[in-house]
Amino acid sequence: MNADQLLNEIREANLSYLLLAQRLIREDRAEAMFRLGISEEIANVVAGLSMAQVLKIAASNMLMCSFRFSEAMVWNLLTSHSKDADISRMHASLLMANAPVAVAA
Repeated sequence: MNADQLLNEIREANLSYLLLAQRLIREDRAEAMFRLGISEEIANVVAGLSMAQVLKIAASNMLMCSFRFSEAMVWNLLTSHSKDADISRMHASLLMANAPVAVAA
C-alpha cells in the first residue's frame, strides 16, 4: 500500500466515524457519549459540525478515532473464546463503563 492509498483510507475512516458519531449523538446523546467515550462538551462540538466542517476534518491525515482499550486485560476479555465468552465480554463492558471519557483540551 502506498502513501496515497493510506491517506485515502484514513480520510474515509475519518468521514465514516464523524458521520456515525453525529448520527449516534442526534439519536441518543447519552448512549452515544458512552459508546464513543466522549464528554458532553465534545458531543456538542461533533453534533454541531456542518457538513463542510466534517469534510474538512475528515480530510486530515490523522485518524480521528482511536482504540479505547488501553489495558491488555480488556482486550483479553473481548477476544476470549472460552465457554464463558459472554461473561468475559460483559466484564469488559463493565470495565469500560468506568473508563474516563475524552474531554476537550
